[in-house]
Amino acid sequence: MQRPYVIVSAAMSIDGFLDDDSEKRLTLSNAADLDRVDEVRAGVDAIAVGAGTVRADDPRLLVRSEERRAARAAAGRPSSPLRVVFSPSGELDRSARLFDGREPVPIVYTSGVGARVCPLGARHAEVVPVGEDTVDLRRALDDLAGRGVKRLLVEGGGIVHTAFLSADLVDEAHLAVAPFLLGERGGARFVGAAAFPQSPRRPLRLVEARAIGEIALMVYRRDVASPYDRNIP
Repeated sequence: MQRPYVIVSAAMSIDGFLDDDSEKRLTLSNAADLDRVDEVRAGVDAIAVGAGTVRADDPRLLVRSEERRAARAAAGRPSSPLRVVFSPSGELDRSARLFDGREPVPIVYTSGVGARVCPLGARHAEVVPVGEDTVDLRRALDDLAGRGVKRLLVEGGGIVHTAFLSADLVDEAHLAVAPFLLGERGGARFVGAAAFPQSPRRPLRLVEARAIGEIALMVYRRDVASPYDRNIP
């Protein structure tokens, strides 16, 4: 079975931070870039985040534009993509907006250990263990493929980005860069330390670069597929 086409999306500072060290969430995108992200959301089958993003941002992971939701419905698709959370520990808050009972409920990919302690009931989420002590991303992608997911948008955070990139499971990366550096005020990073296959010997291919106001958007794609991948156009 072919795995979903995986798109990683992030907004960051020039020096690679997703946020600063303050309690208030730092805005790194402008309105035009947020609308671009909404368009990307409308074109995928599922949107995924890690548990840290759920705790920090309390996202809903819905398509915001009424016109785009209507277009999806007219095409026989749900108004918003399937919502996915990666949480090895299973420690998630039922009061998070993501678990509001909206159908279809989100899928939480967790470990066997996490599944045994996860407080979410069936009306909040579908809890799927894909590994005993950790989350096996390949098993999660296989499960999503079995549910008809062909395109998956991964929106963060840094731990999830690192896991997907280091496992060589990213086909496309959308990076929106804000016009400032955070330095010692920086919080979470786009990626952490890992052995990445996207090295100087096998770089990603730049397919788009443009200004969105003061935001610089760069879109990269992979050129070399691993044996696990389908053929990427």
